[in-house]
Amino acid sequence: MIVDLPNTTTSQISKTLVKIREEGGAVALGRVLTLVISTNLGHEEEAIEAANDASREHPMRVIVISTGPDGAAVADTARLDAQIRVGGDAGASEVVVLKAYGDTASDEEGLVTGLLLPDAPVVAWWPGEAPEIVSKSPLGRIAQRRITDAAAQSDPRGFLNHLSRTYSPGDTDFSWTRLTLWRAQLAAVLDQPPYEPITGVEVHGAPDSPSTGLLAAWLQMQLEVPARHELVTPSHGSSGIQGVRLHRASGVIELERTHTNIVTLVQPNQPVHDISLIRRSLRDCLAEELRRLDPDDLFGAVIQHGLAELDAPTVTGSITVPEA
Repeated sequence: MIVDLPNTTTSQISKTLVKIREEGGAVALGRVLTLVISTNLGHEEEAIEAANDASREHPMRVIVISTGPDGAAVADTARLDAQIRVGGDAGASEVVVLKAYGDTASDEEGLVTGLLLPDAPVVAWWPGEAPEIVSKSPLGRIAQRRITDAAAQSDPRGFLNHLSRTYSPGDTDFSWTRLTLWRAQLAAVLDQPPYEPITGVEVHGAPDSPSTGLLAAWLQMQLEVPARHELVTPSHGSSGIQGVRLHRASGVIELERTHTNIVTLVQPNQPVHDISLIRRSLRDCLAEELRRLDPDDLFGAVIQHGLAELDAPTVTGSITVPEA
């Protein structure tokens, strides 16, 4: 069910939510958190779809604030249009979409304060352009977790460097969340014999991939060896992380992406394996981040210290990967 509330107020929205709950039986008692999404006008649906999918794992209230670019006013008259989605149009959540115009768009914190679930944690997510200092932004001040996406910024690697300087416990970024499967696979490889120390690390990925630098920084921190970070243009057209090479006395372990969702594992004296390593969707990344509401200390260490200690990336030519 979708209820439109043109030219409304936060108070009227709250009363309408109560009315819907009483008349339709849609309750908010099982909601575990409030997810606040800040986006630009006209770019709400992709984020709402991801939140609806993630709500099946984390029942929540979703509040979407849509303003003009950079939060600027897009109309002379201050106005707030709202839309409430419940039932089949909202997954296992209830969605409140706020479209703010004029001076109304300048007070994001005031718009959402009256709609937050009582005694429930707040998570803020910027699927597009992030504020200058996330933790000090109007929404960041009221949130326990703050989620950004470096890949959505105009300068992804520059944004990570900026985040390392302005990091506050509770900050996280989808460029780190996208590494979960890579980190798990690399850890599984090193859990197998021979248990030799790693003497060198190489990580290569597309120039537009901020995750590549984070993976190299994490490996350098955990293995305590220098990591080489290379930017390449893959011949098969796939973006993101392309591969990792771990050097040790018995030979080189190679984990190379050969297709969009497949990586090839090559180890000395062992058969070659093709492993499914899918590219994570917004839904997958969001659902993972909502599983924990305490600060991610490992991400904090990597973004603050590991990234700073990583040498500047080298730019090489395209790489050729075998076809299956």
